[in-house]
Amino acid sequence: MPEPIKSPTVTYADAGVDISSGDRVKDKIKFLAQKTFNRNVLGGIGGFGALYRLDLQRWKQPILVSSADGVGTKLKIAFALGQHHTVGADLVNHCVNDIAVQGATPLFFLDYLATGKLEPSVMEDVVSGLADACRANGCALIGGETAQMPGFYGDGEYDLAGFIVGAVDREKMITGAGIKTGDVLIGLPSTGLHTNGYSLARKLLFDVARYKPQQYVTAIKEKAGAALLKVHRSYLSVIQKLVSGGLTTGMAHITGGGITENLPRILPKNMTAQIELGSWPVLPIFEHLRELGNVSQDEMMRTFNMGIGLIAAIPAAKFTRAKNLLDRSEEKFYVIGRVVKGERRVQYT
Repeated sequence: MPEPIKSPTVTYADAGVDISSGDRVKDKIKFLAQKTFNRNVLGGIGGFGALYRLDLQRWKQPILVSSADGVGTKLKIAFALGQHHTVGADLVNHCVNDIAVQGATPLFFLDYLATGKLEPSVMEDVVSGLADACRANGCALIGGETAQMPGFYGDGEYDLAGFIVGAVDREKMITGAGIKTGDVLIGLPSTGLHTNGYSLARKLLFDVARYKPQQYVTAIKEKAGAALLKVHRSYLSVIQKLVSGGLTTGMAHITGGGITENLPRILPKNMTAQIELGSWPVLPIFEHLRELGNVSQDEMMRTFNMGIGLIAAIPAAKFTRAKNLLDRSEEKFYVIGRVVKGERRVQYT
């Protein structure tokens, strides 16, 4: 009887997962994360769970506010340009804005980074961007997951998502319940697309117009890739000023769904947000996208932020105080509408 054929020894590395390389990346990630730590972070990176002490002297009745999100297909632009630092800031700032509009202070952040093949320099760039944004927003990067999944992602590609936790005193929560008819709606400018609408934007710029990411586009006065890769802005500082001054009854972070779908999320029943088109400057990138695809106004308004990244409802009696505060802080804003009686929706005029 013939001897059975012996199979050669197969390792995890043969299957495409390099544990040693992963360990070296984790060591660098630990160093970057530890630079964001504060006295409330217990332990370090690498445990089964991250530990954070809630400072009960800071809040009387603390309510935890959390959010999870991803960068989406904006990552495709980072891949094309080989620029990976800014997507970390995109992710952190998006999550920070989501909880800040409810009055919450960011406490800590965790990320999830998955790739087919681990590229140490790329992973370090991404995490460096995460850490920089966490420090800028005053929150700690206390943990996360770096996954190698060969065959799941294309060469040079990865996915990036994150989870944030913040806290707010129960009596200081901003829910929109206090919005009343007559409230003034102010809009704070966005830096660009932020992290939404990229599937349509990429189709129009790269498939319809056939631009290359490095190509200068006269209509927008910059390169196509650079316009799409602009960092999602954090509104934390201006939000905190409005909240601490008791100047806002509700705030909406304008993300996927645009003004059309995000603003109604904070409106009480029987109230309409009446938005005046033309009351703020629409960024050239949005005008060019509209022209390239002959995109309808309705489609543009529920796909992109159209140059407004945050909307705050200000009681009419407090508007002058809010204006003075924002002017002193050199925060640009636009009066874009008012709250009126009607069904819960956005009405464009």
